[in-house]
Amino acid sequence: MFTFIFAIYTLVVLTFFFLLSLVALFVCYPFDKCRKVVHELSRWLCYSWWYAPFTWRRKIEGLENVDKKKPYVIVINHNSMVDIISLYFVPLNFRWVSKQEVFRIPYIGPMLWMHGDIAIQRGRATESMRKVINDGKMWLDRGVSVAIFPEGTRSKNGEIQRFKGGAFALAKEAGVEILPVVMDGTTKIFKPKSFWFNWKHRLTVKVLPPISAEKVVATDTSEMAQQVQTMMVEALAEIRKK
Repeated sequence: MFTFIFAIYTLVVLTFFFLLSLVALFVCYPFDKCRKVVHELSRWLCYSWWYAPFTWRRKIEGLENVDKKKPYVIVINHNSMVDIISLYFVPLNFRWVSKQEVFRIPYIGPMLWMHGDIAIQRGRATESMRKVINDGKMWLDRGVSVAIFPEGTRSKNGEIQRFKGGAFALAKEAGVEILPVVMDGTTKIFKPKSFWFNWKHRLTVKVLPPISAEKVVATDTSEMAQQVQTMMVEALAEIRKK
């Protein structure tokens, strides 16, 4: 019963913010090239969703590592679609890099388009890398961060898998810092093998110290990917010990 009510609530809230974001995009676009207004509306949409169930618990750590005045390449471990909603707890204006198929999902796809998120095609590695670099640099030059799942796909066992090089190549090309973010609990929002919500769910989002732009530029891309992966694996293990 509660799951059904929450599903209806989600649809109503999503529709409201979808329409509000559409209006905000066209009204604010002439003086808001960074789409801050649309992004903040999405943040409030995610807050409206996350804070509605009073039994859900959230722990956000490491926000002192975030400088709101800087653009970053944000790298996040990927376990479920809830990862996308959860990143809005990090107080930055960012654009997602997402596979093109997601842009075809009702509501979600148009929202990504309104944000100016970067769509890439699976199976076209060279073309996708070029788009990530070109579009990513455009947003970073405007002071907007770019968020990427470096694993390239969802983890099937909840552990952090090998990182691909796209996020690190972008950071090196643009000369910006890398901001690692580790999440735990996003796979447990639904009960196993069902669409029923787990009402005792707990989410942890931990922002790690950023990797300096100087170190990013001076380090080989594959080596940087390995170093950041190791940092995030260790951080995830620490979260799970608590």
